[in-house]
Amino acid sequence: MTRSTLRRRVSPAAVACAATLVLAACGGQAADSTDDGGLSGPVLVDGSSTVAPLSSAAAELYAEEEPGVNVSVATSGTGGGFEKFCAGETDISDASRAIADDERAACEQAGIEFAELQVASDALTVVVNPENNWASCLTVDQLRTMWAPESEGQVTNWSQVAPAFPNEPLGLFGPGTDSGTFDYFTDAINGEEGASRTDYQSSEDDNVLVQGVGGSRGATAYFGFSYYEENQGTLKAVEIDNGSGCVVPSAATVQDGSYTPLARPLFIYVSKSAYQNKPQVKGFVDFYASQLDPITEAAQYVGLNEEQKAELQSAVGQLGS
Repeated sequence: MTRSTLRRRVSPAAVACAATLVLAACGGQAADSTDDGGLSGPVLVDGSSTVAPLSSAAAELYAEEEPGVNVSVATSGTGGGFEKFCAGETDISDASRAIADDERAACEQAGIEFAELQVASDALTVVVNPENNWASCLTVDQLRTMWAPESEGQVTNWSQVAPAFPNEPLGLFGPGTDSGTFDYFTDAINGEEGASRTDYQSSEDDNVLVQGVGGSRGATAYFGFSYYEENQGTLKAVEIDNGSGCVVPSAATVQDGSYTPLARPLFIYVSKSAYQNKPQVKGFVDFYASQLDPITEAAQYVGLNEEQKAELQSAVGQLGS
């Protein structure tokens, strides 16, 4: 089962269901079990577009065991997802970065207790158009030259990034400011979360970024590794040099720690109240954690190592207490 197949079969319907928030159409909330003893009812997930395909893969596989449970996965970005989660509107929040202090405070103020579960790792990937034959490897300093706030309106050509690069207009595509990918990249490259030039084409939909880069010889963008893998026929991944040589983004370089500074953890945040009071939420989260290997394999994500898996199981155990 490929990630593309999973997204075709699960994500569109799931996203539509969550977007409308018509709970009756998503299975209603009153029933916790079906006539045959199985679980039923909705599980509402929102947040990161990077993590959404992983949660959709989990939902697809879980539906084979509990067809009465409707897991809806929406993508309003990590920040947008936390807004809904801390308002009590969702059960689970997908996040491509850790929760921020102000978001944590909002949850505390609303009485939303939660657990942070790392469910995968990611190689945040810089991509260019396949016709780009000059930027096979970029240093962190070169990325900063391209994306720093002071570069706005000033750095508009590849020749300004490095003297050896051609006189080619620089087209920048990236996630919006609600994206955890935006937060992580700006912190890792520009030294401050949210510090970025604003004169670029932004979208919370990574597929829009893929299309933008594919349509322009001088274009570049950054997003999760799985989106690059799904579109590698129309994009080229850039190696990153953090001072120790060029390193390709891959599962192996993430796990061995050599892909820096753009390797990152991916999370789901689970409401304790939802876990303890909604059997369908507990069932889905328990399944997600216990079947993580086949889920990450189906969705083509970087899996956890054994130590991380042990931490995940411990965190899930604390949800019930």
